Amino acid sequence: MELRLVRCVLRPWRPGDQPALVRHANNRAVWRNLRDGFPHPYTATHAEAWIAYNQALTEPRNLAIEVDGEAAGGVGCQRGDDIRRYTAELGYWLGEPCWGRGIMTEALRGFAAWAFGVLELERLYAAVFHWNPASMRVLEKAGFTREGVRRHGAWKDGQWADEVVYARLRTDPSPAP
Repeated sequence: MELRLVRCVLRPWRPGDQPALVRHANNRAVWRNLRDGFPHPYTATHAEAWIAYNQALTEPRNLAIEVDGEAAGGVGCQRGDDIRRYTAELGYWLGEPCWGRGIMTEALRGFAAWAFGVLELERLYAAVFHWNPASMRVLEKAGFTREGVRRHGAWKDGQWADEVVYARLRTDPSPAP
């Protein structure tokens, strides 16, 4: 499985991605905008465990974002259960050298189309920390709608963070490129 887009390629994580993964993920600016399950510092051991975990999944849900021939970020989703089995929480990150080039917007558009089709989802949603307006803009450009704010919804980096929630439905129109 591989999605070839204009600025990047979305593909499964694979052996050999470890050096690039560590180089791009071991960055406090990246970590600060993600859940604490994303370690910092990010080591080769973390990279090897992440790649092995994803290779063992029967239903792929986390993809590498390949830029200029190397894994420079990731996008994935965690499917809900019970009454939320057709929804999934979206997570994504990109190495700092790739910021500001339209890569993440393109990756989210491609991933959403793939997830709605292959994973048979009805709804994708993401929560962004209030201090990250660039990520909010990426979601908006990728066709996601701001739904609301969970005030003090998370404790991150020694402080309370409001979480701004965005969602996109299968039936929402595809955003213009």
